[in-house]
Amino acid sequence: MADLRIGVIGTGMMGCEHIRNLLAVDAAVITAVSDPNDEPLGWARHTLGDGAAAVREFRDHRDLLGSGLVDAVVVASPNHTHRALLDDILATDIPVLVEKPMCTTVEDCRAVVEAQSRRAAITWVGLEYRYMAPIAALLDELRAGTVGDLRMFSVREHRFLFLVKVGNWNRFTRNTGGTLVEKCCHFFDLMNLAVSSRPVRVMASGGQDVNHLDEWYDGERSDILDNAFVIVDYANGVRAMLDLSMFAEGSRHEQEIVAVGTTGKLEAEVPGDGRLFAGDRATRSVREMPVSVDPSVGHLGFHLGASYVECALFVDAVLTGAQPDVTVRDGLWSVVIGAAAHRSIDERRIVSIDEWDL
Repeated sequence: MADLRIGVIGTGMMGCEHIRNLLAVDAAVITAVSDPNDEPLGWARHTLGDGAAAVREFRDHRDLLGSGLVDAVVVASPNHTHRALLDDILATDIPVLVEKPMCTTVEDCRAVVEAQSRRAAITWVGLEYRYMAPIAALLDELRAGTVGDLRMFSVREHRFLFLVKVGNWNRFTRNTGGTLVEKCCHFFDLMNLAVSSRPVRVMASGGQDVNHLDEWYDGERSDILDNAFVIVDYANGVRAMLDLSMFAEGSRHEQEIVAVGTTGKLEAEVPGDGRLFAGDRATRSVREMPVSVDPSVGHLGFHLGASYVECALFVDAVLTGAQPDVTVRDGLWSVVIGAAAHRSIDERRIVSIDEWDL
């Protein structure tokens, strides 16, 4: 197979971002797009540029799946549509990269894991933060034992409010899974990856305190959270924490990731200035290590080239028959922590992961 023929399902902001990524992947060719709405299809047409005439448009993803025009698909539709779309895709032998979160509920994620277990084609979950150069460098140093045995892992995201999406779907928890699922599954995936153990309990506090308080859509007020603290205890004794604020536009860095081990500390900043910091406990010194985006990255986009890396790896995995880096089980566990955090906030208690009988 010279080129992998790819269909993009959902052509809103992230769908068009994936179109830009795939246009930069030599082994991929976009042959079809699908979206039920006129405006996003127009965005896809604009993003494809001169190549748009060669790309078939569909209103219904099922028509795209049955067209014979695609060898693989990328799903970038709203969160609450993922389960139904994956039900249709996983009934085929078409490989899929599905945007995060894999689904909006733990129950739907479990159903996807079960469906995937019955087929050979891969499902790759779009948790691309692990491919951001500063974060990838931190994870590499952590695996190399630079700070000894990991004991604490924390993520601070201080940023702007949720972007506007088609039909304002992301303003309601029922569509997103909640802020700590929709936005923060990325960070819970990083925690799981860094800690290499299963979460056992979650304690969280959060609310809607600044943004969205006066946002009404069709007579209903937005109910998404705009800040939270989340603490996660892992089976191996490691603790992790998320500090989220979505009314902190004046920050030097949008994200700060810190890993503290028995012999030292690692600090990465995103977007940062191309440095990773490694502190040594014995000498009380801090070493700066340069970090740069791989020059082979064809499109930097929204995530410092991480989405491009993800798409390129997905294409390569499909063409070579390799297994996905980010599996449906990774997708499940990233949602589990978010769901547990929301339950902890709603019920004002520590939540045991055993409550889901996973």
